[in-house]
Amino acid sequence: MIRLGIISAATYGASYRGVDVQRTPGSFHGTAFSTTYNGFDAEKAKQWNWTFASGEKRIEGAKIVKIWDPHKEWAERLAETCYIPQVCDTPEECADDVDGVIIVDDGSGRQSDYAEYPLKKGVPTFCDKPLAMTARRAKEIADLARKTGTLFMSSSSLRFVPDIIALKNDVKNLGDVNLATSICGNELVYYGIHALSMYYGIFGGGAISCINVGKPDRNIVRVRFKNGCDLVLIVAEGEYMCAGYQISLYGTKGWKTVNPDLTDLYYYLLEKFTQMIKTGKEIYPIEEEVEVIAVLEAGKRSLSESREVTVSELIG
Repeated sequence: MIRLGIISAATYGASYRGVDVQRTPGSFHGTAFSTTYNGFDAEKAKQWNWTFASGEKRIEGAKIVKIWDPHKEWAERLAETCYIPQVCDTPEECADDVDGVIIVDDGSGRQSDYAEYPLKKGVPTFCDKPLAMTARRAKEIADLARKTGTLFMSSSSLRFVPDIIALKNDVKNLGDVNLATSICGNELVYYGIHALSMYYGIFGGGAISCINVGKPDRNIVRVRFKNGCDLVLIVAEGEYMCAGYQISLYGTKGWKTVNPDLTDLYYYLLEKFTQMIKTGKEIYPIEEEVEVIAVLEAGKRSLSESREVTVSELIG
């Protein structure tokens, strides 16, 4: 049985925009991840007024055995609901004597800070999306993982859903794909990672430059890739666009649009992390995820500076 610790999982505060906000009880990702591994007591989940999302599909052969959150009382409630035997006093304690660590997107955009301790200890680590809000910080964490030789993974769940895997397998039937669009709602780095990760899940990396021809909170980013494809990444805040996910590929032999089914999406993500621990092999290069962050940051910089921004400016 793989024994896991889960960090910053029981409360959430959307401070990724740079404004500190009070964390609220429950966590969409924290509860979904916990239930996907451990299951849950449905009656206990109803006892409190909190954000609670239950994953219905279970991962076998792994359990969360430790939990930490800055609000211990809510960590205790999540532990009680999801059969987690130990509530820790520190994030470091949560990363000790386990086979892997899951660091949850807690709304801060700084959850990668919790990755430093387990990486230095050699504990396989998953850091929820986004790895960081800047390419510089993402690269620091990736470099630490390489320096220590510790298995490390960070990804959007959209990369691994069955519809995107099927599109990857079908892309050869479209001929040469020279144009693509990928779309989702909300902030460019924090949520746009989902739209961009669908493309990366199919084609991998190799971004050259970005130019954002949109407006504040309405991003239209042309991303140019070494493979000859231009991706138009459209990401807009809720007042301008309803949330959702879509990718379209336009090839010389045909084109295809997919609105991915998000059923059990966290299962497929966590299954990959569990696989990494079992096999000792990374799912895809960490550097590719650093590039994802760099593309998103380049898109933001392009809009603010009114110019085309190369990815190499951000990660060398």
